Amino acid sequence: MDAGNSKTDVAFVGADGSVLASSRGPGFQPPKVGVEAALDILASTVGEALAKAGADGEGADSVEHVSACLANADLPVEEEELTAALHARGWGRTTEVRNDTFAILRAGVDEPRGVAVVCGAGINCVGMLPDGRTARFPAIGKLSGDWGGGAGLAEEALWFAARAEDGRGEPTALMSALPAHFGLDSMYALIEALHLGRIPSVRKHELSPVLFATSAQGDPVARALVHRLAEEVVALSRVALARLDLLDEEVPVLLGGSVLAARHPELDERVRALLATRAPKAVVDVVTAPPVLGAALLGLDHVGAPAEAGARLRAQYA
Repeated sequence: MDAGNSKTDVAFVGADGSVLASSRGPGFQPPKVGVEAALDILASTVGEALAKAGADGEGADSVEHVSACLANADLPVEEEELTAALHARGWGRTTEVRNDTFAILRAGVDEPRGVAVVCGAGINCVGMLPDGRTARFPAIGKLSGDWGGGAGLAEEALWFAARAEDGRGEPTALMSALPAHFGLDSMYALIEALHLGRIPSVRKHELSPVLFATSAQGDPVARALVHRLAEEVVALSRVALARLDLLDEEVPVLLGGSVLAARHPELDERVRALLATRAPKAVVDVVTAPPVLGAALLGLDHVGAPAEAGARLRAQYA
C-alpha cells in the first residue's frame, strides 16, 4: 500500500507479480486523527482490495507480507510504531512500514539502488542500496532544517508579496498574481480572506503553480525562490549520495512529487545543471509510475521473488 496525505492506493499482488485486485481510499493522517483512527480509515481500503481478490476475512491466512509506504512515517521510530500497529490488524503474516518516499524511489528503479527527492506538499529525500543500507532525513519541516515543498513555496510567495504591497519589501509581480488567482485585487484582500477563513488555508497550495508562472515571466523575486528550491533538491541529493558512497558511481537520482513531476522548465533545467556539477555521475530522471508500484516491489524484494515477478508487476503499471 501507498498511503499519502490525500489518498491511499492498495494493491493485492501475487507472488508472481500479478495484480489480483486494487482499491483507492482516503489519505493517511495520524497526526490529525490519531494512529488508530487513521488505521480504521485505511482498513476500509484494505478490506475492499481483499474482497475484490476473494480473500475477504482471511487476513493473514492469505497474505504473506504487508508492504506499507506511509506518509507521516518520517522517523525510524515512527516506522517501528506503525509497523507494530499495522501488524496488530492481522492483515498479513509479516509487516514492514516505510516512509512513502521509499515507494517513489523503488517505483523508479529496477533494483533498490539510488536516491529520490520528492517535492509535493513538503520535501523529502531518501537513498537505498540492495544490501539494505539507507540514507534519509527527518523531513518534518523547518524544525529539521527543511525548506521547500508546495506548501512552503506558497508561504514564501505570500510573504514576499505582502511585503511588496506594504512597502517593506522589494517589488514583485507576485503582489498582483497571487490575489488575482482567487479573483481578488490586492494582497490585503487575500490576507484578510485567508485569515478569516473565507478562503480555506488548504487552498494556499494552489499558489505554487502561480509562483512558477510568475518566475517564467521574468520576475526576479519569484525566480530566486525557484532557484533556491533547485539548490535544496541538489543539496539533498548530494548528501544522500555521499552517505551511501555513490558520488563516484553512475546512479539514478529520481525526482518525484507534484512539484518536481510537473517538470517546470526553469526548475528542471536548474536542478540538472547543478547536479551535473556537484554529482556529475548522477543519472537524473522523473518518476511517473504510481508509488503503489514501488511499495509492491519492496514487498516482492522482501519475500525474495524472482526478477520476472517484478518485471510482470511493472508491466501492469506501465
